[in-house]
Amino acid sequence: MKKIHENNFKYRNGDHGVKYLMRGPSIDWGVILLKPGENMGEKSHGHDIVDETFYFVKGDGVMIVDDIEHDAKEGTVVFCEPKEYHNIRNDSDKNIKIVFIKSQYLPDDKI
Repeated sequence: MKKIHENNFKYRNGDHGVKYLMRGPSIDWGVILLKPGENMGEKSHGHDIVDETFYFVKGDGVMIVDDIEHDAKEGTVVFCEPKEYHNIRNDSDKNIKIVFIKSQYLPDDKI
C-alpha cells in the first residue's frame, strides 16, 4: 500500500497547472488546476502508446481532442486513446480541477 495526500505535492506553476500525485509502476496520475482563461498546455499533445483519462472534478471546461472542442461539464469523464491529440481550456470565470490517469506508465511517451 502507498498513501499520499495531495497537499504534499506542488503544481507545476506554483498554485496551478499539472500536479503528479503518483508516478508508476503501472500508471501516472494526478490533478490539473486551470485558472480562468488558461489551457493545460500551449498546444495539444498526445501519446504514442499511453491512453489518458480526464475526470472534471470541479467546474466546467472545454476538452479539445484532435482539434475538435467538446464541452466538459463538472462530472464529465473523457478517455483519450493513443495518438489522439488533446488539450483542456478553461473558458469559465472560476478555477477548474481535473483528475488525469495515464496508463501504462511510460513517462517519455509524448508526441
